[in-house]
Amino acid sequence: MNSNTGLHAAAAQVETTPRLGTVINGDFVPHYATSIHDPLFAKALVLRRAGISLVFVVVDICVMGQGLLDEVKYLIQKKAGISAANILISSTHTHAAGAVEEVHFVQADLAYRKWLPGRILQAVETAIARLEPAHMGYGKVLAPEHLRCRRYQMEEDYQPLNPVTDSVDLIKTNPFGVEDKIIHPVGKPDPELYFVALQGISGRWISVLANYGLHYVGDWQNGTISADYFGYFARALQVELGAGEDFVSIMSNGTSGDVNIWDFHNPNLYPTGDFEKSTLIGADLAARVAKAMVDIQWDADPDLRANTEVLSVARRMPSDEELDAAKRLIAEGGFETLQADYAGWRKLYAREQHLLADYPTEARVPLQCFRLGSLCIGALPGEIFASTGIALKEAIKGPYFSITLANGNLGYIPPARELEKGGYETWRCRISNLESGAERRIREEMIRLADSV
Repeated sequence: MNSNTGLHAAAAQVETTPRLGTVINGDFVPHYATSIHDPLFAKALVLRRAGISLVFVVVDICVMGQGLLDEVKYLIQKKAGISAANILISSTHTHAAGAVEEVHFVQADLAYRKWLPGRILQAVETAIARLEPAHMGYGKVLAPEHLRCRRYQMEEDYQPLNPVTDSVDLIKTNPFGVEDKIIHPVGKPDPELYFVALQGISGRWISVLANYGLHYVGDWQNGTISADYFGYFARALQVELGAGEDFVSIMSNGTSGDVNIWDFHNPNLYPTGDFEKSTLIGADLAARVAKAMVDIQWDADPDLRANTEVLSVARRMPSDEELDAAKRLIAEGGFETLQADYAGWRKLYAREQHLLADYPTEARVPLQCFRLGSLCIGALPGEIFASTGIALKEAIKGPYFSITLANGNLGYIPPARELEKGGYETWRCRISNLESGAERRIREEMIRLADSV
């Protein structure tokens, strides 16, 4: 094959580990980096064929908003000449990384936010400089063992309270302390572990981009910086494949909005020491991917395409009466000493109502679909429920998976039936506020994008 035709690919990773003292995102209240357990990275994978370039970037971070990512895409487009429509940037959703967006009481660390875009750009530019003739393949394995729906139907004598409406929800998210009241989970995780593999034409490993619907693991102490199981998977896969030092292993987050690892029926299923669970899960998933490589079908000339759309979706905004009630709670003060109890949640969410009231009543929802040969990959800008991901896989013709927290973060986007049940993911705030029909509209538009790409 002529070196100027067919698929070219390359990958690079640039360290994004924050300094000690940086604000950490992922909790209701801020924590600060007091120790670095393992490094964080911005990881870039670039594919090029017939003048078309596709860029994947996955960053070890909790969330990144659309404003920040639009800024980064502008930099990449300006420096590398790649259209923003062909650039997909997502967050792993580790809860042990620097904060670049405000979530609940956690403020953005402005110094880290200012520094991060340049690191992402550097990863992409480095990958572009390494482009070489390559072939790609993809596959999937089942890995249901590490996934649990975290939303539960509870016994009638337990009443899960909603701090926004001060009413009773139909389900409970993460029922710590009331495990004996659980009847059953109300959803099913997506068990598929997808992967896209890239090699140089000599067979040298370039990169693997994997996708799995697990929220995160979180087996570390507050104040720790870690890539969570995403990082353990990456390091383990490099060993499993015997890949070189320039190999870039990437785990992206799938449709995990209602899925985590906490097994309330079998709390002793996993080891409980710091990072023991992350190590086990990362190694297990890496071994499964490596084993599946023997069946991969390589393609040195896959068609590359991209399609995008931006939907305008209404928000669930607080009414004047709800804002008045929230104002009375806020006026009571005591925010500096709030406890993690129902009274504390009531005040936290009262504050959220007033902050949400300043948002536009319509949200911009960027959707994106890449085609790599016969494989489609969708990008969704929020924390998406597993049922949405499963429905997309069933409706879209051919192989497909979703990368979430991609190109922005609109928070939780539950299906209408789940919104009616309540639970943490549905509580109206700045990270859960799209109207009840949003999930359906997003799902239908992604199906259309995949069919037309």
